[in-house]
Amino acid sequence: MKAFFKSFFASLMALAVFSGLAFFFLIILVAAMGPSTPKVPAKAVLVFDLSQPIPDSAQDAGPGAAIQKAMQGGGDDGTPLPVLINALERASKDSSISALFLTGNVQSAGYASGPAALKELREAIQRFKAESGKPVIAYNLGYAKKDLYLCAGATTVYVHPMGGLDVTGLASEPMFMAGAFKKYGVEMQITRVGKYKSAVEPYFLEKMSDANREQTQMFLGDIWADWKATVAKDRKLTVEDIQKLSDEKGEVLSPEALQAKLVDKIANYDEVLDELKKLSGKEAKDKEFPQIEMDTYVKIPGEVAKGKNRIAVVYAEGEIVDGEGAGNQIGGERLSRELRKLRLDKNVKAIVFRVNSPGGSAVASELIQREVILAKAAGKPVVVSMGYVAASGGYWISTYADRIFAQPNTITGSIGVFGMLPNIKKLANEHGITWDSVQMAKLAAPSLARPRTPEELARIQTIVDDIYDRFLTKVSEGRKLEKEAVREIAQGRVWSGKAALKIGLVDEMGGLQDAIKHAAKLAKVEGDYKVDAPEAPKDPIEKLLKSLNKGEKRKLVKAGPVDELKTEFERALVTLQSLNDPRGVYARMPFDVNLK
Repeated sequence: MKAFFKSFFASLMALAVFSGLAFFFLIILVAAMGPSTPKVPAKAVLVFDLSQPIPDSAQDAGPGAAIQKAMQGGGDDGTPLPVLINALERASKDSSISALFLTGNVQSAGYASGPAALKELREAIQRFKAESGKPVIAYNLGYAKKDLYLCAGATTVYVHPMGGLDVTGLASEPMFMAGAFKKYGVEMQITRVGKYKSAVEPYFLEKMSDANREQTQMFLGDIWADWKATVAKDRKLTVEDIQKLSDEKGEVLSPEALQAKLVDKIANYDEVLDELKKLSGKEAKDKEFPQIEMDTYVKIPGEVAKGKNRIAVVYAEGEIVDGEGAGNQIGGERLSRELRKLRLDKNVKAIVFRVNSPGGSAVASELIQREVILAKAAGKPVVVSMGYVAASGGYWISTYADRIFAQPNTITGSIGVFGMLPNIKKLANEHGITWDSVQMAKLAAPSLARPRTPEELARIQTIVDDIYDRFLTKVSEGRKLEKEAVREIAQGRVWSGKAALKIGLVDEMGGLQDAIKHAAKLAKVEGDYKVDAPEAPKDPIEKLLKSLNKGEKRKLVKAGPVDELKTEFERALVTLQSLNDPRGVYARMPFDVNLK
């Protein structure tokens, strides 16, 4: 019997290994085969389904994570913003494209789909409309604020008869966990510098501090002002008209939206399809019309860049962490290594650094910043393009750039430092877990098992103060500002890009393309350069799943209230997991901005 079980489990193990290898090689085979290059039908409508996150760069979580996500039914990571902008520019000149169709509701994930990214995408849509003369048709059952911001300037804006528009005022609603920590016996001991440095507030307060409320009110006001001005301009209304709708209605029903001129027509989906058929040269009675989806169009190779001088574009998107970092993080060692390679590459004449990060590890931020300084010393201009967020550590890695571009609705600044030290002694003791120790000095190694002594906290505060002073010095040197002037605008305070321009934290309003042009100018290669082509999403796993699912495209399911709450908790846990600085000191934005 013993021999039988031994043989049985050996066979079972062999079968598991064989199945795993077969699955692995099947993925490789499918990826290697790949689809043929897509063809654009004549007079095709370019269908841009907005139901995806819009990150700055392609998220590479690694094959293991990709398989796990795919098998768990995970959603789309989204197409990077530069890829979408390039595709829209190409489509405007493509004689096979007859119109652009916008539909779906923009999704948020991490630091994707922020106001600054939407501003750049909206401008690209408007350039498509103006330069090509081709119609842009927008249709939705309901428009959230992000969707309306992108679609308000379309040639024709349709809404479903049972639909509506969200024009509620912009809001930020941070989640506070101090009450839960207290209930379960977890204590957070805090050291920080700057009265606005509120990153740690959710862990020891149950509501916003007055300083945090003040800064949130200011930068949120700037973002809201940009949203109102943009939508008002696109719809030929006044800012006062938009504010009145927000104050009196908030959720605007379809007939009210038509009356208020927020939309052009109320129509059912089939009626919009009939209009698209006409634009593509078909009749309403035809079952189909020529079309191509944006996620297919972006994979069609464009013209090969011919310039001999290379402008390298580097993306820093996500939390800054010590080490290599995961696919949605900025690993200090990984990114500094990438910058070092570009610095040593003689074909690279300038570096454009796209920053979309709330910061994180102070040590990792320093590693990255050092490479920026060395690149400049090597004679290679470094130009920063700020995305949605470039704050705290995100500003730390930006401050020595030759020039900093931001959008009016970028969130930046937050020049401050904090330390957060969890103590789970009470929680553990209540469940029968205790510790004992022997130590050789008064100041012992950090431990979760006990609170820090006053002497230990004082020492940690000294370290935090020192790093804060270094931060001030770096901003003073990098931005050529008096240190006392920097101290006045620091204090951990968050600023909008519009406000940051006034106080000298950024140089110019503009997007990634503006930063690239300026980098070429600084490198004196304006007439002869090529830019790193933005990378379209890699999807060997998606190809396999599509074949298994008969080619059906997986759609994101619209989140409900429970999903939103779950997402908030998960995001809070991810933030806690990213706090891995070897000294426990962080240059991170005061909070995760959850705009509603």
